[in-house]
Amino acid sequence: MDFVSNLLNALPGAVAQGLIWGLMAIGVYITYKVLDLADLTVDGTMSMGGTVCVMLMMNGANVWVAMLCAFIAGMLAGAVTGILHTGMGIPAILAGILTQLALYSINLRILGNKANQGINPDKYDLLVSLRNVKEVSIANPILVAAIFTVVLIALLYWFFGTSLGCGIRATGANPDMSRAQGINVNFNKILGLMLSNGLVALASALYAQYQGFADVNAGRGAIVIGLAAVIIGEVVFSRIFRNFALKLLAVALGAIIYYLVIQIVLTLGMNSNDLKMLSAIVVAVFLAVPYWKGKYWNKSGKKGEAKNA
Repeated sequence: MDFVSNLLNALPGAVAQGLIWGLMAIGVYITYKVLDLADLTVDGTMSMGGTVCVMLMMNGANVWVAMLCAFIAGMLAGAVTGILHTGMGIPAILAGILTQLALYSINLRILGNKANQGINPDKYDLLVSLRNVKEVSIANPILVAAIFTVVLIALLYWFFGTSLGCGIRATGANPDMSRAQGINVNFNKILGLMLSNGLVALASALYAQYQGFADVNAGRGAIVIGLAAVIIGEVVFSRIFRNFALKLLAVALGAIIYYLVIQIVLTLGMNSNDLKMLSAIVVAVFLAVPYWKGKYWNKSGKKGEAKNA
């Protein structure tokens, strides 16, 4: 009974975190699935968005202005990765690592050479806060994050239906054919990386408000969580979610499932220091499921059909 009660008590927080990280995972989806690029910049931008947002608010900026600036800062970081990749010929994964390393120092500077900076919900008008996670009100972070998710998915669905958005999708699907059709592949890669990291920074700004502080290490391992959400959403919902908007929704739901799994394991008594290892195991298992399915389950199904014939 203690396990059930503790789990139910922790569920609202897990759902809220899942929704916020789901926004981040949608950014990862754009590079990983749409552009077909491995981008590790997100570990830096997941910290940068929060640091920019918190420091601006502490210096008198409106929360919406602070979040817009966080989004722009993330886009600039994505542009740096894109230029390193397309303009200097550096592989995308290495370009992301280089930008991520630089962002660590930049984030420290933004925080005033401090590792973290707290922001008091009593003194500042925050959009989301951990203290409201169990309240039945419009201030509940679950509701706010859900609204953000729906609006964001609607905007992305519209954007990727435009000629520019279709060009980005074509670039990821077949860059050689896109280039032959007169599409500026390098521009689309940079734009896709900017959009992806802008969304990650926006999620970071929300997450910093939710937990009440910005931390220079907030993005460490963020790519693992983002990939976990993408893979879980694809494995669980791929058969029923065919539309592009629904695929984005699947990513957000994948993040919620990921945090629910993490919360269940923590409630069972797992050491929180082992979370990174657990995250790696969860991602590895869900990455392996499609492979196992194709290699073993489909093969056994075909054998059964052959015998029946």
